[in-house]
Amino acid sequence: MSNSLKNIEIDIQFLDHYKEPAFAISQSGTIFEWNEAAEKVFGYTREDILTNNTDDFTSQITTALMPSKESFINLASVKTNHQLILQTATNETISVSAVLVPAKKGIERAVVCLLHVLEEKSEIGYKVQHLESITNGLEKSFMLTYLDYDGFIIGCNSQFLKTSRWTPKRVIGKTFWQLFPDNENTAEDVEQIWQQLQSGNSWQGEVEKMTKDGQTYFTHLIAIPTIAKNSNDPIFVLIERDITNHRQLQTQLEKIAYIDQETGLMNTHRLENVIEEKIKVGRHFSFVYLSIDKFYTLKDLYIGKSDESLIVEFTKRMKMYFQDSVMARINESDFVVLTPLSDWFIQGFLTYLQQNPIYNNHSAVPISISGGMTRFPEDQTTFSQMMKASVATISTVREAGGNNIVSLSKASHKALNRRSVVEKRLLLALDQRNLDVYYQPLIDTASKKVIAMEALVRWHDEEIGTVTPDELIPIAEETGLISEIGMFMLEKACLQAVEWHTQGHDLKVSINSSIREFRGKNVAKTMLEIIERTGCPTTSIHLEITEKFALEAESETSIMAQMRTLEQAGISFILDDFGTGYASFRYMQLLPIKTLKIDQTFIASMLKSEKSAQIVNGMVQLGKSMNFSVIAEGVENEEQAELLQQFGCDVLQGYYISKPALPSELKAFLK
Repeated sequence: MSNSLKNIEIDIQFLDHYKEPAFAISQSGTIFEWNEAAEKVFGYTREDILTNNTDDFTSQITTALMPSKESFINLASVKTNHQLILQTATNETISVSAVLVPAKKGIERAVVCLLHVLEEKSEIGYKVQHLESITNGLEKSFMLTYLDYDGFIIGCNSQFLKTSRWTPKRVIGKTFWQLFPDNENTAEDVEQIWQQLQSGNSWQGEVEKMTKDGQTYFTHLIAIPTIAKNSNDPIFVLIERDITNHRQLQTQLEKIAYIDQETGLMNTHRLENVIEEKIKVGRHFSFVYLSIDKFYTLKDLYIGKSDESLIVEFTKRMKMYFQDSVMARINESDFVVLTPLSDWFIQGFLTYLQQNPIYNNHSAVPISISGGMTRFPEDQTTFSQMMKASVATISTVREAGGNNIVSLSKASHKALNRRSVVEKRLLLALDQRNLDVYYQPLIDTASKKVIAMEALVRWHDEEIGTVTPDELIPIAEETGLISEIGMFMLEKACLQAVEWHTQGHDLKVSINSSIREFRGKNVAKTMLEIIERTGCPTTSIHLEITEKFALEAESETSIMAQMRTLEQAGISFILDDFGTGYASFRYMQLLPIKTLKIDQTFIASMLKSEKSAQIVNGMVQLGKSMNFSVIAEGVENEEQAELLQQFGCDVLQGYYISKPALPSELKAFLK
């Protein structure tokens, strides 16, 4: 509800009900509302006025009403013009009086103009009783109440008496405050209205009022300070329209939008609003997330009364135990309780369910609850963070067998907070293209020359510092940002490959690809467009995929089709981290893979274990037997390099050759 001049909004229905010409003008002098009476009197349709096809007429009105634009912008109280001469669409002149009421259109100042057409075409300067004329126009459509300067009712019309159920004898002499319910919220609103009137300002907004017999009704109220007829005494006029039916409909719609129909609990949208309000005032509470384990199995087993589902019975117990707490239903089997109660009491809900079971044909339903407690502000500080912490907690509880309500450790909450910050900063980094691309050389074991570079993402943020790939990639995968990172890396790698080619270095560049990227229907098309735009030969690009990627791609025909499209364009695929995933030679047959890259964990142990060395040798021979090129990554010393060369490994990559570095730091390798 509007409580001050700053929040006044234009009430369009008010203009529609006014029987004489009326319109609303914005701060810039543009008419943005135009009623039917104005159409008839001036000959301009509402469409003409609103589409700016009547610039001359609009200019005529605004100039006549407010000769000074500055005074128009700063209008703070009701202003009257006794007589104006305006010209119609047919070039006739009409004499009118006007009342200007300050209002708002959104955050912009505006003015509502109420006109009264004078029957006599008199010369300028003739005085008319403008307020009385306008009052006659409002009498039939609106409730009118008149107050003296002290707030006592001195008059009202029949519309007010009909709605409020007062009689003239009973209501005259009552005070302004006696028209409203006696509650804290309404009292504050009424005081705001009165202060505005006492300051000489008008007020507009929705108010809750009370009939003579104590029934509540709602009106849209315009309160205007003015001068009594034939007197210099100030009075106040209340112009009202009954909006009770509208408010009831609005309440019903809000109930549908914010209330779970089966349980009567608020839903997630309403819960988020409530939490934001609590956070705003700094109120401490526990966010308790409760999830029913094996819900759908229990639901199939439960045969209760026709009008009482398993969820309804569960909700009854939850309401009984967590009395005076805020409760919400998140989805079919998950609930949230906002409560100031202690952890031991919250955990006691499990015992309460055992002592007050839900029966199914005289047998207790074995309900098990997995729950998480998150404290505000000690653990998390936003609704989103609380939900994420709850999901992590529920997962931990269920891994341990379920039927428990616990809190995450401080370290876990700290990690979640860090993750949330990383997500936000990553969005900004991608928007500002604030990621770095480092390159690690790969050398051919026969020629000892650098034949390729692997592009690796690196990120140092000015607020959170360096984010390692081990932290960055999982977050990017879960948030879906991995696709944006992938396209960013591809573009950078293509541009760098072109630069190296220009310098006379025939280098291949490999980029890591995610299965998440290839779930997009147009990833192949987008990649080829980037490569074409940068002028990079497709044969210079290698895409590295993991065994997990390959296993999923094997069962997804759309992914395989996109890989084939890229292969036909000249792009090669490398199977990265070979040996660490699911062993399946089938995808090595189906997918367009040309190269195997042995994971560094095998390389690191092959000098320490004969068995590890045999495994690496076997991997190399397997690749050779399938006409694959074989790369060994994670090579850290000369002994490893020599042994891999003996096994017949084609390409080496690792710190023994070079750490990942910026292109400017790799010039020595390209001589």
